[in-house]
Amino acid sequence: MDKDSLKPLIETIIFAADHPISFEKLMNVLEGEKRDEVRLALNELMVDYVQSRRGFTIEEVAGGYQLRTRPEFSPWLRRLFKIGFQKLSKASMETLAMIAYKQPITRMEIEEIRGVDCGGVLKTLMDRNLIKIIGRKEVPGRPAVYGTTKEFLEIFDLKDLSCLPTLKEIIMPQEEEIAGEITEDNSASGDSVQTQGRGDDSGGEGHGQPQGSDETGDQG
Repeated sequence: MDKDSLKPLIETIIFAADHPISFEKLMNVLEGEKRDEVRLALNELMVDYVQSRRGFTIEEVAGGYQLRTRPEFSPWLRRLFKIGFQKLSKASMETLAMIAYKQPITRMEIEEIRGVDCGGVLKTLMDRNLIKIIGRKEVPGRPAVYGTTKEFLEIFDLKDLSCLPTLKEIIMPQEEEIAGEITEDNSASGDSVQTQGRGDDSGGEGHGQPQGSDETGDQG
């Protein structure tokens, strides 16, 4: 099958899929087609969507490919479905961030970091299908360990966990904004203030929060 014939077929398969469809699953459906030709057709199809400025794009998210509405059209979609942002609490977002960066992690380990009981928060995150039990830790009592779900990747528009922002990416923009405000305030008064970075960046492993944390929706 040539490229021009593959593109509408790939588009149909992605449209019909309930969840992001992996390239391997796509190849299973397109049995007999050459991988390089399917990959080329898929890439061109994604570019076509971007260049045509349609209401949809094909994005690689949660380990697969999915048709997604463009973010700038979300206000109209909320009117259509008569829904608003349903925010997670600060405690839920902090716990979700710990799990995202430090998974697999036990409830006890989360509570040692946060200093409070997190049973209710974990239930909320599991009810929203953002986290799940992914195994048992090989220690006495074999406590459950938690990790994030594919739905978590979809909601935060992440291809995989390696796309999580590092601690530096989260902290530096905030520090630069604060530094700019200090400079502007003191320029007006004629004073000069020298600011210094925090210098506590640990490379982002197991720290920070996913972007978009203020407005994550209640999926399902």
